[in-house]
Formats: sequence, C-alpha cells, structure tokens
Amino acid sequence: MSIEDIKHDDASTVPARRRFLNSAALAGLAGAGLSVGLSACKQEASAPAGTPAAAPAAHGAGEYGKYEVPPGQLDEYYSFSSGGHSGEVRIYGMPSGRLFKRIPVFNMDCLVGWGITNESKAIIGTKPDGSLKYHTGDTHHVHQSYTDGMYDGKYMFVNDKIHGRLARIRMDTMETDKIIELPNIQGFHGTFPDKRDPVDEKINHTTRVFCGAEFSIPLPNDGNGMNDPTKYHSLFTCVDAESMEVRWQALIDGNCDLVATSFDGKLAATNQYNTEMGAHYQDMMSSERDACLFFNVARIEDAVKAGKTRTYGSSKVPVVDCTKAANQDPKTALTCYVPIPKNPHGVNASPDGKYFVCSGKLSPTATVIQLDLVLKWFDGDLKDARDAVVAEPEIGLGPLHTGFDNKGNAYTTLFLDSQIVKWNVEAAIQSFKGDKNAKVVVDRVDVQYQPGHGFTSMGETKAPDGKYFLSDNKFSKDRFLPVGPLHPETAQLIDISGDKMKVVADHAVYSEPHDSIIVKRDLIKTRQVYNLDDFPNAIKDPKESGVERKGNKVTVKMVSQAPAFSLPEFTVKKGDEVTIILTNLDKVEDLTHGFAIPKYDINFIVNPLETKSVTFKADKPGVYWCYCTNFCHALHLEMRSRMIVEK
Repeated sequence: MSIEDIKHDDASTVPARRRFLNSAALAGLAGAGLSVGLSACKQEASAPAGTPAAAPAAHGAGEYGKYEVPPGQLDEYYSFSSGGHSGEVRIYGMPSGRLFKRIPVFNMDCLVGWGITNESKAIIGTKPDGSLKYHTGDTHHVHQSYTDGMYDGKYMFVNDKIHGRLARIRMDTMETDKIIELPNIQGFHGTFPDKRDPVDEKINHTTRVFCGAEFSIPLPNDGNGMNDPTKYHSLFTCVDAESMEVRWQALIDGNCDLVATSFDGKLAATNQYNTEMGAHYQDMMSSERDACLFFNVARIEDAVKAGKTRTYGSSKVPVVDCTKAANQDPKTALTCYVPIPKNPHGVNASPDGKYFVCSGKLSPTATVIQLDLVLKWFDGDLKDARDAVVAEPEIGLGPLHTGFDNKGNAYTTLFLDSQIVKWNVEAAIQSFKGDKNAKVVVDRVDVQYQPGHGFTSMGETKAPDGKYFLSDNKFSKDRFLPVGPLHPETAQLIDISGDKMKVVADHAVYSEPHDSIIVKRDLIKTRQVYNLDDFPNAIKDPKESGVERKGNKVTVKMVSQAPAFSLPEFTVKKGDEVTIILTNLDKVEDLTHGFAIPKYDINFIVNPLETKSVTFKADKPGVYWCYCTNFCHALHLEMRSRMIVEK
C-alpha cells in the first residue's frame, strides 16, 4: 500500500484518529517524524470522558471465548516482557494475558529481598560500603538462549539501557543469576544471543550475547575531548554467555538501535541511525541513508587473537576497529555497512535464515537484506554492499518492528498508522525485481494506539507457529477504566492463523514494556523446589540453629518450618554487625516463608529449601519482632522470632 493509497482510504472506514494522521503524514516524515503521532494524540485527547472506544474489526462476540483460558486450565504460551523503567522482566500467560510474575533484575524488590539480601547484592552490584551501586534500571530487550535454532529454556538475557548492564536470568528458577556492566558505553539498547557458535560448527547452541551501544561518547570518557566530535564513538560488545565476561568490543560509526543474529552463527548485525555522528538532533537527520551494520564474528575474533586491538581507559577489554574507514577492502573487512533509509528502527531475522528485515521508521518502507549476499560481499564477490538489499516494499507510515509466521509472511508495527501490516517477503522480492503483479501487502488491521514492538508466537525461532501476534501499544487512553494521568499500556492479542488478522483481546500492562517473546510452554522446565546443596551456608538441620559471636560480628542461624522459626528469640548488642542466615526446610511446592524486621528495613522471602542471608548494624536498642511476611499456614500470624537488642 502506498502513501497515495493511504490518502484515498474510504473515510467511512478509517478511524478519525488515523484520518488526522494521514493528513499530516507526509509533512511529518519530511520533518519532525514521530512527533506527528504524538500531536495526533493531543488532538484526540479533547474527546469527552467516557467516549466509547472504537471497536476492533467486526467478528462475532462468541468467537472471543475461544481465546479465554478457563479456571484450572493452563495457557498455551509464556510471554516474557521487558519492564522498561521499572528495571524488571515480566511473565504473562498467553492467550489469557494473566500476569504470573515480575522478575526483579535491575530494580529493588522487597518481595524477594532483591537488593536487600547478601546474595542479591552480590549479583546486582554494590559500592565499597555495601550500598547498591545503582537503584534504577531500564530494561528494553529480552531474548532467550538457543539450541539448534530453537529456545532451549536455559537462559534469558536482558539489557539495562541507563547503566549499560547485561543481566542473565536462569529459566529453571526464573531469577536473575548474573549482572555485568559493559565498559566504555552508554545507552545500551539492543541485545541478542547467537543461535549457534560462529567459529565452531559443531556447537549448535548459544555461546555469545551481542550488545549494541546507542549513545556515542568520547573514548575514553574522562573529561577530555568533550567538544571534539571526532572523539565520539559507539562500541558493539560481545559477551560470553556462560562466564558473562566481555570477550571483545568493536569500535563503530553511528548509534546502534537493535541487534539480530543469523541462524548459522556467522553474522551479527545492528541497524544504525546517526551514521553522521552528530551530537544534536538536527545533525542526526542530514544523511539520506544510514546503515544495517554486519559483523563478521569469526574475522573479528581472529583479529583479537592476532592482537590487532587497543583498550580504552581502565578497561582491559580488547577493542577492534570496525569503523567504515578501516574496513574498505571486503576481503579483509570485519564489518559491512549496508545502506538503508535513514533513521531506521528494528532489525529482525526471518525464520528461514535467509534475510534480515529493517524497518524504516521515517521511511514508509521495510528493507529486506539477503544474508548470503552479505557473505558474498565479505568474499569480495559483491560490488556494492547495497546490492545485498533484495526488497524495499512500501508498507505504511512509521514501521518499527517485524515478526514472522510459518507461511513466509512478515508482520510489521506501523507507529503512525496505528496498524499492523501483514506482507509477504517473497512477493516483496519479486516486486523489487519488477514484477508488477506481485501482491506484497496481504492484510492490515487497526490497533489502539501507536504500536511499538510486535511479536509473533515462536517468531524468533526457526519454527514459528503462525498463531498469534502481540502488539505492544504505547497509548490506551480509551481502552480501560481511567486510573489517573498515567495510563496502562495495551498488549493487543491478534489471531494471525487465518487469511485475515483478528484483534481478539486487550491486555492491560504496566508501563512501559519495550519487547516481548512468546514461547511455547513445553519448552520451559522450571524447578518446583530448590536444592539445599546449592547453598553453601544452608542450615540443614534445626539443631544447627544458634547465635555465634566474633567480636562485634554476630551470625544468627535459623530455619523456617511452618508455622515457626527455629529460634523463638535471639539477643545482640547495640553496635553489632548482625548477619542472619535463614533456610526454609519445608519441602512442599509453593510453601514460601518471609522474614521481616520492623524499623530495620529488612524484608525478604525464602522458597522451599532455599537459603538467604542479610547483614545489618543493630543500631537501635529494644525489642523487634521478626515475622513471616508470606502467608504459609493457619498459624501464619503466630510465626515470629524476637530480636532483642541490648544497650
């Protein structure tokens, strides 16, 4: 569908908001870009309170029932979603949309004692005085580890854009087990694990995680050269998936948006804006094209082994030069910059392993890049990197992210059009070759409103199932009961199993998810209880409970078994450094205990056969009732221990 087609849509079938957008679209794309979408929202916000929302595409009300999950039945899928500025990851069921769990990652959460217990502090990171290094986070992109092109249920990785951190979540416990901070970067936005080893063909599972830094900064960022644009660069980072140590970094031109990896492991890529290397908004818009930047991982790692690297500041991480100027000869180049329309948003791998698709954002197009042609460029057999582009269909206004089904179709979110567009990849390629009969756009459906990210069920694996598309929409002002100025966002579930897409559910979600993946439930195998032997400081028998003193350092060991703690009371002195070690010896699934101390800012839980500890200074004399915060038994209220702090 072209812009001309959009301008001539039948006014009777186009929502008023989209008619406003379409009238302003050309001016917006030429000038302020996405501000058009925001101004449209302001225009519509004057509608009187209680105005009913526009209905989704008409189909029988009875059809909605088949997307509900009755009491006692399980969802077909997990949906793992970033939490944005909450710093967490969320787990929903699909198609129900029920929220199951919020996984603390970069945020404090007293429910699980995250950032309060000694164990969680060791993961999240502390200053020398033991206080948290950061109290904020900004999770954007969540992706799971792979084996043979499929999710293997082992790890999930998520970024922190604010502080440049990468976290790993164990899928058997759904808890964060490792966090690292990447050196010399800011605005770490896109991340993606490899799907098989890029060097050893025998290893067909995830071994590396690639991380794209969005903001260019002076290198090193030590207060020198702050007004010299030639000193500003971004770094693309490779992290070992098992050790969670940085393997190498690549010095590049431009700002990274998202990251994608090929199914054969050979290529990683990031779509880029600001290849102009401008420091101000207007300077980032001058070029007609930016790039999708491809990394030849094996060549880069050969360069690292050969010592063709440098370091920045205090970091010892080897950095290879992957700038365009240093990689002119394709036969030795470490990177390939494929030109695409300026300021793109999103790069996604097709499940057949043949293509990467970049969305235009300010261009109403999607760019299809054929991966074997990129490899051909690296071999010196493709004259121009732009020749790796095999299609660039015009699909609508504000394209951002693309998912795929099992029939060769792509589904792209259109931010300005407030639509999801379904288009056929092979038809787009034929059209690009000149076939005027090729039907590229297959279908489109309105969503409410302004979709950002969008995802198909199992769409980032080699075997998408073509059942659902989830549209994460940034505005929902008339979809739910009003809850004040800050609205929830909408995750609209779309049935894509037929020829026509159907919006079948509105799921309210906390602000502000950026990314999700939809995973079949049978690929995830979780523990029911912990293993006592996994905790070196576990108290394995209530008889081991007690108080040990070494000078002014006191260790209190106790266990919880419903409905009591093993120590009904314990005594310390004012000024003591107290460490409480608590083991839950209950073996019953879902029988979790909590532990809180009033006035001492301590609150955490221990799951069955789990051990946690907390250290604090007993600086307030008196009696303090330690109590269970997680309902566990008919005598839950009586489950207490008394801390006596002597003067």
